Amino acid sequence: MTLKISQALYDQLRAHGEETYPHECCGILLGKSSDAAITVHQILRAGNTRTDSAHNRYHIAPQELIAAQREGRKQGFDIVGFYHSHPDHPAQWSTTDFNEAHWFGCAYVITAVDGDKQTGEATITNSFLLTGTGEDDKAFANQPIDVMES
Repeated sequence: MTLKISQALYDQLRAHGEETYPHECCGILLGKSSDAAITVHQILRAGNTRTDSAHNRYHIAPQELIAAQREGRKQGFDIVGFYHSHPDHPAQWSTTDFNEAHWFGCAYVITAVDGDKQTGEATITNSFLLTGTGEDDKAFANQPIDVMES
């Protein structure tokens, strides 16, 4: 299943990672899912509530998730995924990312942001689809990203 996203939204989520560097950014993807693709129609920036290790962890407050669900419903969209950055680390999921992923059928987009501890530049962005039906059989599958003209 492919992740489809416009160039403008793709650029926005990558810019978010650069802006929050050297801390992780995070956000919510709103859109539509089909058997063939997850199509992102809007991104919602979220605050990283992790104060203990914001440089390598993120957490989205439940209130923000509820607000995102309400916003999506108003527009006819669902939460179809999440994104976050990995400052000075590869755009690959970590054990923590996996353990904290619970939205089955959603995309988890990770952008590597490399820098000098003051400014960062988004390099690679990857997406992973959370598959399975529960904690016992969940897995991340590599998900191709189709960046479409805006």
